[in-house]
Amino acid sequence: MKHFLIIKLSDKDKDNTFTDYVKNYIEELGGSALILSRTLEQMSEPLSLPEYCDCIMVLGGDGSILRTVRAVYLKNIPIVGVNFGNLGYLTQTEPDDIKQLIDRLFSDDISIEARMMLEGTMYHKGRQVHKEIALNDIVVGRSGICRIIRLRILVNGELLNVYDADGVVISTPTGSTAYNLSAGGPVVCPKTNIIVVTPISPHSLSARSVILSDKDSIQIEVEKVRTMPEEAVATFDGQIGKEMEPEDIIKIERSPYNASLVRVRKSSFYEVLRNKMGDYYP
Repeated sequence: MKHFLIIKLSDKDKDNTFTDYVKNYIEELGGSALILSRTLEQMSEPLSLPEYCDCIMVLGGDGSILRTVRAVYLKNIPIVGVNFGNLGYLTQTEPDDIKQLIDRLFSDDISIEARMMLEGTMYHKGRQVHKEIALNDIVVGRSGICRIIRLRILVNGELLNVYDADGVVISTPTGSTAYNLSAGGPVVCPKTNIIVVTPISPHSLSARSVILSDKDSIQIEVEKVRTMPEEAVATFDGQIGKEMEPEDIIKIERSPYNASLVRVRKSSFYEVLRNKMGDYYP
């Protein structure tokens, strides 16, 4: 890899000291780098890519990587993250180790993982109104004041369950350590190809996560409850939100596209899990 697009949030590295350092080091090695500074609102917009681009380097956190994936997934360009955020579960290095990262990128001492994504298609009165992809998860949850909503969930046309809950998380393996984990769902190795269904604060003593095949089709309908007006919203990776009315439907399936993430860490998924989750005491 020699040709890079460097994307940074406009509120990070405001004086461009680190960003210019990265660009200059890449050029010293005989490569090229184009810097693109974007606000959070601009991160999900389509990107105008340079003619030659081997890799997109994102200076930010997990949210920046998720936004970049949605902006370039049709191009299938590998993405690598440098952690300027908090948890940085999807990023590959810290700023202090940037030279080692670039050296490995230039020597192709890396691997590229194809991460499955989800595609959600929303329908209002039988008419398609929106379609969006997600690397982490698609969530249907309540909006407005604090009250539960009722969601009818079908898998391949067969009723799975009706949840009275705050909502439901439909997660990929990559997203299993995000909202799914907070809602009590299982942690899943990102190399697997499954879909996790996890209810959020269900009004039940027995509701648990359900593991589905990546070939399954999920349908979620916001049911109309006589005693109160329903207020629900479908969110994609926690960043794009679309309101849903009673009897609206969202169909969720595996996307035909994958996200390409650069891996340079020698540590295993389980070591990263221990370190990032902060529960490991050697």
